[in-house]
Amino acid sequence: MTEQIKNKIRESISDSLFAAASETASKENVKLFIVGGFVRDILLNRERDEIDFLVVGSGIKFANALAAKLGIDKVVVYKNFGTAQFHYKELILEFVGARKESYRRDSRKPDVEAGTFEDDIARRDFTVNTLSISLNNENFGELIDPYNGIIDLENKLIKTPLDPVVTFDDDPLRIMRAFRFASQLQFEIEENTFNAAVDKAERLTIISQERITDEFLKILGSVKPSKGLQLLFDSGVMKIIFPEIASLSGIDQRQDHHHKDVFLHTCMVVDNISTISDNVWLRFAALVHDIAKPVTKRFVEGTGWTFHGHEEAGAKMMKLIFERMKLPFAQIEYVEKLIRLHLRPVALVDDGVTDSAVRRLIVNAGEALDDLFILCKADITSKNQNKVSRYLQNYDKVVEKIKEVREKDQLRAFQSPVRGDEIMKICNITPSKKVGELKTEIEEAILDGRIGNNYEEALAYLIQIKDKILAK
Repeated sequence: MTEQIKNKIRESISDSLFAAASETASKENVKLFIVGGFVRDILLNRERDEIDFLVVGSGIKFANALAAKLGIDKVVVYKNFGTAQFHYKELILEFVGARKESYRRDSRKPDVEAGTFEDDIARRDFTVNTLSISLNNENFGELIDPYNGIIDLENKLIKTPLDPVVTFDDDPLRIMRAFRFASQLQFEIEENTFNAAVDKAERLTIISQERITDEFLKILGSVKPSKGLQLLFDSGVMKIIFPEIASLSGIDQRQDHHHKDVFLHTCMVVDNISTISDNVWLRFAALVHDIAKPVTKRFVEGTGWTFHGHEEAGAKMMKLIFERMKLPFAQIEYVEKLIRLHLRPVALVDDGVTDSAVRRLIVNAGEALDDLFILCKADITSKNQNKVSRYLQNYDKVVEKIKEVREKDQLRAFQSPVRGDEIMKICNITPSKKVGELKTEIEEAILDGRIGNNYEEALAYLIQIKDKILAK
């Protein structure tokens, strides 16, 4: 262990918490270690707000004893898992008793029994997560590295401590975790580990959709999502968990016409957005913005490849995808909107575009307007820098045009200035479809620029059109 590593460890366990934990372990006559992600991230200089403590004994009993010593009242106990948790300052502390596990073929949930320190470390997923720090009197602060995790950290390698075929067969969710860690840490997957992931990919069908989706969204939330997305694709896992994205890959050539690989283009768009925004749903919208291109692809003589209507078709695919992947429906309208509108801004570049067209985009996009422009700019993936520069200048013109119209017409949170209850009173009608039709007529007149976005003009217009609409 180098002096630099020793210093990092020494500094990371200098808080009085660790001295208190060591004293409690001695008093309770148990062995105590810090394990897993906290140790890994110390060595990678990553911020961490959770610490996992491994107790050779009862994790719950030790957690209660340490909490009492620290003057903490609230300890959350998970009896079924033999774990306990409490908050200390800005940290979440979790305590688990050492255990060993065995698996059944039809489940990733192991049969668990008490085990040794060695049993517990051996059951962990990757070598970089097997690192531990002793908090025991005889070797306080010593780094324990039975599976050469330090070497794999230095080589930026994700590798299983035991046979990867057995590791992934026992718990196939670890395939997703491998790709997630590679994406988050920008590490490579060790060759045998990757080959085992390919071999055991079908085992993911025993995993709950919620767990798969959780890992998938963590990949999307990583610093460079394309790393994980490419691993999912190359391993065949994408075809199992998100077949619509897997089907984006491929280039067709006819005559002198070809189209770029939509999967690779999509990965670039997601990466472009990831340099600007941490919003995982904007990243998800980028991932699916061209999802209907394979089903709308046509070759037109004299024109080449076309994908007419792929934006509307893609938006319509979202309901089934959200249901299947157990994604939160609170996000579906936002994602559908960005898919539907992602081609609209480029149509506004022409100097001849009317204010009416600009108004409609503003109203249709609503609060997602700024995110729509982030997506549109990220969608420019040409290697021709002059072309990219020209497109970006065009988008800047559109943004300026939108700002002018939005401020001039006061289109924020747009709706008819004359509300439904007043329409009913003026027209002497009860709640019905006619109320909505009249509101829509007023809104369309504002968007077309026939009347201003104000109460007086809207009311006058209502008086003018009401009899005609009511007579229909």
